[in-house]
Formats: sequence, structure tokens, C-alpha cells
Amino acid sequence: MAQLIFLIIVIGGGWMLYKKFIKDAEKLTQRSKEREKERQTGAMGTLVKDPVTGEYRVKRDDEE
Repeated sequence: MAQLIFLIIVIGGGWMLYKKFIKDAEKLTQRSKEREKERQTGAMGTLVKDPVTGEYRVKRDDEE
């Protein structure tokens, strides 16, 4: 019985690590595509509109 519980915990932990890896890889791919598009267009950054004030600002690296 102890081996079964241990196996379930190991599989669950592995699944969580796999999901985290996939999420990080997708985020990195998206960031890479944005940087490539900025490089092709000669842009210095991506502008995003603030929903509260309605003003545009340069998107920070830690934003999604």
C-alpha cells in the first residue's frame, strides 16, 4: 500500500512539473515571437493601453 501511495505522489509531482514546464515554454515562445516582430518592424517596444486611464505605455517584460 505504501508503494502505491508513493507512486501516486511521484506521478502527481511529475505531472505538475510537466505542466509548469509547458506553461513556461509557451510564455518564452510568445516573448520570442514578440521580440522578433519588434526587431522586424524596428519598434523599441510594444505599447499597451491602460484600461483605467486610457493612456498608452510601453509593455514591461514581466507583463503578459
